Amino acid sequence: MVVFKFGGTSVQDAPAMEQVFKICSKHLSGGLVLVSSAMAGVTNQLVALTDAIQKDQRVLADSILKALENQHKTVIGHIPQQARNQALEGISAVFSDIRTLVKGSFLLGECSARVADAIWASGELLSTAILHALSQGLGFQSKLLDARKLIVTDENFGSANVIWDLTSQAILNQIAPKNPSLWIVQGFIGSTVQGVTTTLGRGGSDYSASILGACLNAQRIEIWTDVDGIMTTDPRKVPSAQTIPELTYAEAAELAFFGAKVVHPATIQPAVESGIPVWVKNTKRPELPGTLVTSSAQGTGLRAIAGRKGVMMMTVTSSRMLMAYGFLKRIFSIFDHFKTSVDLVATSEVSVSVTINETHDVKALLQALEELGSVRVENSVAIVSLVGQGLWKQETFLERAFQALRGIPVLLVSMGSSEINLSMVVREQDLDKAVEKVHAEFFTPTGDNLVHP
Repeated sequence: MVVFKFGGTSVQDAPAMEQVFKICSKHLSGGLVLVSSAMAGVTNQLVALTDAIQKDQRVLADSILKALENQHKTVIGHIPQQARNQALEGISAVFSDIRTLVKGSFLLGECSARVADAIWASGELLSTAILHALSQGLGFQSKLLDARKLIVTDENFGSANVIWDLTSQAILNQIAPKNPSLWIVQGFIGSTVQGVTTTLGRGGSDYSASILGACLNAQRIEIWTDVDGIMTTDPRKVPSAQTIPELTYAEAAELAFFGAKVVHPATIQPAVESGIPVWVKNTKRPELPGTLVTSSAQGTGLRAIAGRKGVMMMTVTSSRMLMAYGFLKRIFSIFDHFKTSVDLVATSEVSVSVTINETHDVKALLQALEELGSVRVENSVAIVSLVGQGLWKQETFLERAFQALRGIPVLLVSMGSSEINLSMVVREQDLDKAVEKVHAEFFTPTGDNLVHP
């Protein structure tokens, strides 16, 4: 049994969908679970739809719905004739449900998180309805499953948490390595114990694939996207970026957390726990090897560079820290109280600097921290992360990294004790330049990327 996940660009139109089945057709012997995202751009439009409801913009909401319906009907118009009626019937049922939800929300004058999840889930229901019809039109023995009857979650709408025992039981009850050999399932969505639709957070289709793979003890999970694998950095920013042949789960998780867009961070954990290898491959160029993510990738040294904007840095300074114990605990208890995740930390005798990605109440958080000492805040900063195994074993690594950043102010440095991450905070406007310069130092033909057997 294998699990293949296809992203939005991989199912964005009829030719892309047909390419999906060309890829799948070669891997059906032991059973294949096809997990699909919504078509490219659809989830963003559904989010815009719920925003329009919140703002009582009825004309805009109707316009978005018509555009979405036309988009999906256009795709259906280009699939084989024998599959069109089934596909139209499938999407019509979904759009009927969406309109009912929209009408009810306007009558109530609100769009609750519960209703928003039901609307956002529609994108995957639409794409899989078309994929299923197309698969049968192409002669596949396939079965369409409803992820809401497979993945059981809590009621944390918008970013629901999986209830693993119930989910595993549901998946094993409905999917087994026998005919049909192809199961089609929506990514991103699940439901509560009571059957109320939930979503797993943006990027959650990768997570869905990993959940299914872990519960089925799959041979491998393949994430099919629009790039050749996990790259040494963002190829849209640095055209010389290279595909990484393989990397460890830990390296992939670090890269994902600090800005790499290919693999969702939550994808990694179920695979890690089950020891399942994850491949990242390009739908348009399936002949390329892609990137293998596994527990023990060969080689040590710098693998890749990630960058993340939209970061805030806070520095708490207090003489009460000097030779005192318990001070750090007090600081981090405040972040815990405000449910704010801390990314990087650097300390001295009298100060602590941290970076955070987001918080719901910055003003209240600052007021609480100011009870411990003076607080300096720097907005619009970014994190550059250099990721790879055994970085500190390369005696010239730090020297070369900082040499590459000459002329760019570094505001904070954090060296991971795991020896796989060096992260530096720079001004947001310097991020792209910083990534480009470090990449040129280690990954150009004249450089040494430091990966050794």
